[in-house]
Amino acid sequence: MTWEAGHVVLDAIEGLLARFVAFPSDHARVAVALWIVHTHAVEAFESTPRLALLSPEKGSGKTRTLEVLALVVPAPLHVVNISAAALYRLVADRQPTLLLDEADSYLGVVTAKQHEDLRGLINAGHRRGATVYRGEVSGKTVKVAEFPAFAACALAGIGDLPDTILDRSVIVPMKRRAPHEHVEPFRERLVRDEAKELRDRIAAWAAEHPDELANTWPDMPVGIADRAADVWEPLIAIADRAGGDWPTRARAAAAAINSARLERDLSLGVQLLADCRRLYAGHDSDRFTTEALVQALVALDESPWGDLRGKPIDARGIARRLKKYDVRSGDHRFDDKVLKGYRAEDFHDAWQRYLPAVAHVADVAPAAAHRGGNVARDTPAPIGSSTSQNGHGSGSQEGQQGQHPLQAGSSSLDSGAAQAATIAALRALGNAEEEEAV
Repeated sequence: MTWEAGHVVLDAIEGLLARFVAFPSDHARVAVALWIVHTHAVEAFESTPRLALLSPEKGSGKTRTLEVLALVVPAPLHVVNISAAALYRLVADRQPTLLLDEADSYLGVVTAKQHEDLRGLINAGHRRGATVYRGEVSGKTVKVAEFPAFAACALAGIGDLPDTILDRSVIVPMKRRAPHEHVEPFRERLVRDEAKELRDRIAAWAAEHPDELANTWPDMPVGIADRAADVWEPLIAIADRAGGDWPTRARAAAAAINSARLERDLSLGVQLLADCRRLYAGHDSDRFTTEALVQALVALDESPWGDLRGKPIDARGIARRLKKYDVRSGDHRFDDKVLKGYRAEDFHDAWQRYLPAVAHVADVAPAAAHRGGNVARDTPAPIGSSTSQNGHGSGSQEGQQGQHPLQAGSSSLDSGAAQAATIAALRALGNAEEEEAV
């Protein structure tokens, strides 16, 4: 038995973070606290999630977060810029926790092609046992050198990073502090001793549980699978072992942050599927004529269909985009006429495959944006929201994240039953989006 409960250690980490950083939400702070503990137990896991602190503007607390992390993670390497060759050797020699600031200047979407070796190391280092190979000149010969790549890594930058990095990351969209958000001035010399004591407590707790952490298979929240599960498994495993309310908070953070990541990653095709789902949810029938669907999509103010390269989407544009998902129009009866159109059941397979069970932030934002209300810690919410329930929040109310998996319809149902089930499920979806709490 460890001398200190894990949830007590995590509470202390969260308290330290809250003193100096105004995170965009409780979920973000929970994720960063868990990420800190994972750096002390990184060898227990098959993968190490990258922590991506991103913001649209400078002055949003990214560097401050890295400065606080440097005090509590093992072997911190806090750098603004570094060559791939130097990083290979440092990872091999020191096994540091990488804290890469201003990552947009050398790993941004525009600049990443100029630093492929560096990006390759960060991507490969996500997996335990990963190595990179490089040629090294020794006298007149060139030898192939093998470098271990596995290392915990946090990156801070303005704008976006390449998708290959973000797919391996817990993404925290940092924001500038609002006037009502207050944090303590950070002076490393004043907090160094306190942070060192906390770092030792984290290390002691992690050292007590290597086998338990390595051999656990935590249950993932709905909608988190594949690469997303690789990212969140170490953090949820730590929360489960720590106990207290951390297992619940960790899963709520995972659901909310992953949902927000999916929202920001929407392709036009997936956006079209999501918008069609919302339109059918509020429709009186299970079908749209092609003309009516075009008009309804163009009328969605916050979607791009009214202006695609200077023109609104048309029937051909819808057909071309939906064809990739095996959704096609057909001849269907509308009152006393047979017209070209789309039925809701034509979308079932695509909705289930490409839209997550946890609703996109866009699905619930219209109903929640203008309403306040306290939200329990275990209620998933968009990552950009914030709460003050545990005393560390910014004071603004936290948006609510609903779940409405679309389960209507089955190949085993006859046509009439399938249509009835479809309409019922879609109306339930529409009603859920109108409720203040889902």
